Parts: sequence; structure tokens; C-alpha cells
Amino acid sequence: MNLYAFLRPLIFRLAPETAHHWVIALLRLGGSNALTRAVLRAWFEPETQGPPVQVFGLSFRNPLGLAAGFDKDGLAWRGLACLGFGHLELGTVTPRPQAGNPPPRVFRLVEDQAIINRMGFPSRGAEFLVQRLQGKRPQGVILGVNIGKNRQTPLEEAAQDYLYLLRIFAPLCDYLAINVSSPNTPGLRQLQQRQMLEDLLHPLAEARKAQEHALGRRVPLLVKIAPDLDDEGLDAALEAIVRCGMDGVIVGNTTLQRQGLGSPLATETGGLSGLPLNDLNTRLVAQVVKRTGGKLPVVASGGVMGPVQAQEKLDAGAVLVQLYSGLIYEGPALVKRILESGLRLTRI
Repeated sequence: MNLYAFLRPLIFRLAPETAHHWVIALLRLGGSNALTRAVLRAWFEPETQGPPVQVFGLSFRNPLGLAAGFDKDGLAWRGLACLGFGHLELGTVTPRPQAGNPPPRVFRLVEDQAIINRMGFPSRGAEFLVQRLQGKRPQGVILGVNIGKNRQTPLEEAAQDYLYLLRIFAPLCDYLAINVSSPNTPGLRQLQQRQMLEDLLHPLAEARKAQEHALGRRVPLLVKIAPDLDDEGLDAALEAIVRCGMDGVIVGNTTLQRQGLGSPLATETGGLSGLPLNDLNTRLVAQVVKRTGGKLPVVASGGVMGPVQAQEKLDAGAVLVQLYSGLIYEGPALVKRILESGLRLTRI
């Protein structure tokens, strides 16, 4: 019996943010001690852990990861690590605490299996997440931190926010994701323009070298791009990413497009995620792989609701696949279901 299918109508009676708050609280509790972690693993950890992936100089036990945005402040990551993920991406974290946009700011488009959010980087700030990352790390799970600028930081000063976050979190995680693509922070997507992106990424690349020397290991830097870039904008962004020596690209963030939606909530402003994003995301993954000659590893994040979509991303050339909205509609057993379907890698 699929327990989540029974519970979902009850969960969906709650406002989306309220429901998410309770999910995070339960996963935080579940990850708080050895006994509850063992229970979570017994329920949700898949029998099939692979296929393993070697990329960015890191070893992932499987290609499936948690996308940024689900656990922004690192409250539940030890519980989430028990669900079978190969990697977890926390954040987006900003240097200073900020509330984000006013509610309501998250909407379920149930008819479309989609979500619209206009969160705007709510974050308890870097110092809070640093405290949440202290202590023993769960074994076998790669940890990424997604970083972004504060809303009040001018674009011309954005690099300072990202540099600050790189220096703080490089010692605490396995990779960093540079978020320049959220549609909900005014002006942020301008940082994807070629010159602005190079002006941001060059200092980060130099700061990474210093961290590599201090830590004795290389911390991979990935750049998360928007799915709404036109061909010219995509080429410009990819050129800057390659030129600055970044290790990979996350494709992508939520979209502003609204084609083919049936929900009356489709007119809400914000970024769209979930099943309607799947085909757009898969096409963009294939485009990035083709435009970079397959030399830039691609992480696919967008529209994965089950095994079919996950395999489509890998077939398009992605090396890793991330989930978020699928967990809302399918529940925590989704990770197990996808991995036990027998994912096949087509490119490493």
C-alpha cells in the first residue's frame, strides 16, 4: 500500500508552506538520532544503490539528488540522507538572514502536478547553516551548498556576497552551486549575461584556488542557470562558465513559462516547477551537452516525477538528476522507486 497516496489529500488541505514546514520538522526529528535514522532507512532506503557516478572529482553512490530549495537552512538534511539520495543540495543560503517575499508565495497546481513559487531566497543566513552542518556527517551522501546574494545587495557588489559564502562553506561541503537564476530575486538573472557572469565567476575561481591550497582538496563549483535563456543567452552563459573554469552546470531553475497549464492558479507570478517543466528541461540538458561538446558535466533539475523522467535526463546527457516537486506529489518513497527501476547511465 502506498501510504503517501492515502495521506496526500490530508497534507494538501494545508497551505503549501505549512505542509512543507511539518515535513521538514518530521525529517529533522527522523534524522536526530541513530534509532530514528535506522527506521527511516528501513522504510525508504532502496535495495539498489547504483549506478555509481564519478564526476567533478567526487564519487556519488547513485545519480539521484535533492535539489536546492527543499531544505534551505539545513534543518532536515540528516533525515533526508536516509531516503537513498546520492547527494543533497542545501540552500539557497544568503550571507545575512532575510525573510524573502511576503506570503502567500507557494501554490500547488494539482491539475498540472506543478508548483509555482515566488519565495525570494528566504534564509536564516550563513551563520545558521554553518551551525547546522557541525557534527558527524552521514556516510555515503555528497553534500552541496547552493549560494546566492542577499536581495538588498546591488548587482555590482554581488561577487562579495558569493565570495563570502564560498569561503565559509568550502570547508563544510563537497561542492558549491552558484545560483544566478532564480526568477524571484529582482535582477538576479542579469548575472547570467556574459560579462556580468565572468565578473562574478573569475573572483570565485581565484578564491577557490586559495581554498584548495588551504583544504588540500578541490571544491567543485557548479553554476545553476535558468531554463528561459534564449540561444544567444545560453551560448553566452556557457562560454563564461567554461572560460572561468567552472566544474559543471545545473540545468536549471524554475521557469516563467506557462504553456499548457490547466490550473486556475497558473496566473500566479513566480517560478514554475514540476511535471510541466520536464520536457523543457530535458531539451535544455541536451542543448547544453551539444553546445559544450559534452565537456561540461550537466546536472538535470526540473520535472522529475518518476523513473521515466529521471532516465530521460540521463539519456539526454545529464550525469546527475535532482528532485524537488516530485517529492511533493509522490512522497519520500520516490527516491527508492526511481533507483529500483534500474537507472542506466549513458554518459560519464
